[in-house]
Amino acid sequence: MLDKHGIAKRIAKEVKDGYYVNLGIGIPTLVANYIPEGMDVVLQSENGLLGIGPFPTEENVDPDLINAGKQTVTMLAGSSLFSSAESFAMIRGGHINLTILGAMEVSENGDIANWKVPGKMVKGMGGAMDLVASAENIIVAMQHTDRSGKSKLLKECTLPITGVKCVKKIVTNLAVMEVVPGGGFKILERAPGVSVEEIVAATEGKVIYNGEVPEMKL
Repeated sequence: MLDKHGIAKRIAKEVKDGYYVNLGIGIPTLVANYIPEGMDVVLQSENGLLGIGPFPTEENVDPDLINAGKQTVTMLAGSSLFSSAESFAMIRGGHINLTILGAMEVSENGDIANWKVPGKMVKGMGGAMDLVASAENIIVAMQHTDRSGKSKLLKECTLPITGVKCVKKIVTNLAVMEVVPGGGFKILERAPGVSVEEIVAATEGKVIYNGEVPEMKL
């Protein structure tokens, strides 16, 4: 199965030339390290940055330059800094081609729960609500199960829902799955060394697959 860097590397293959992409907190931020060389992609952070580069090495860390998850980042040539108000105008105006988010739970209908952490104090859902309400193409990066082995791909979300019927695709440590019309997780690819049976056993929601499921190419 994949680690979080493997998940990010696979999601980077979903990015297309010319895309404006918003990276959510957690695993999605790692996608910045795996954008194919030569591809013209602009990464957006909702706190007001267009043009995120790879994570900095120790010698080029700038503590004043952070993403929405408070991690230090780098800026590419031609990057732009602006207020969060302008950033959310860009999001709400539908100018983002792809949104990559983390999640605690996703339902078989494409609902997402990604802001309420059980047992922890959370100030609010941040920009997640705006992102899921405005984006047309949402990919979720997440672990397939929680630490106790319980599935995070469910029939219905148990945590407060951030957005309804908005997730298009999910990449986990076990598989690439698509949310299909009418409900259900269709297995498109399986992680190296992972069987379809293992994916089905780890998924509470309805699972669909057709014939032989190919292994991911990273």
